[in-house]
Order: sequence, then structure tokens, then C-alpha cells
Amino acid sequence: MPEVHHETIRFSGRVQGVGFRYAAMQVAKEFEVAGLVANLPDGRVRLEVEGTADEVGAFVAAVEERMHGFIRKTERVTATRTAQFQNFSIL
Repeated sequence: MPEVHHETIRFSGRVQGVGFRYAAMQVAKEFEVAGLVANLPDGRVRLEVEGTADEVGAFVAAVEERMHGFIRKTERVTATRTAQFQNFSIL
């Protein structure tokens, strides 16, 4: 299988209980990406996304723009790996 661009992003701030995961799911429909979004026990939100580097970058920028008033900090880890997701889901 071909390798894809993968990013794990952790968002801090007021990101739980504000529709963050639903918004990320809606934004994902506008891009050719796959992955998941989940609340973390420490109050952050984890977003895992894969696709081309351009699509992933544009998707993450769109999520940050949509939720800009709630995000205080964004931590990103980038890698290249075999695709592991078929679609985008909320956990």
C-alpha cells in the first residue's frame, strides 16, 4: 500500500463541550482526508488525520479557523506511514 501523510494534533483550550468533534467531522467532508477525532481525559481533543500533505494541512487549517475562539494551543506530530483509516469518525 502507498504511504500517506499522517498527523496527530492535540488541541488545548475550551475544546470539549463546544461541538469541536462535530465541527471537525463536518470540515472533514470538504477534504480528501480520513481519520478520527476524540476527547482526551485531560480536557484536550486529539485529531488524527491522513491524506496528502496539502489536504491534511488545509483540513487542519480549516478546523483551526472554524474553532479559533476555543483553541489556546495546538501540538502537531507529523509522519509518513501506510494508510490506516477508511473514513473520518468521532470517538
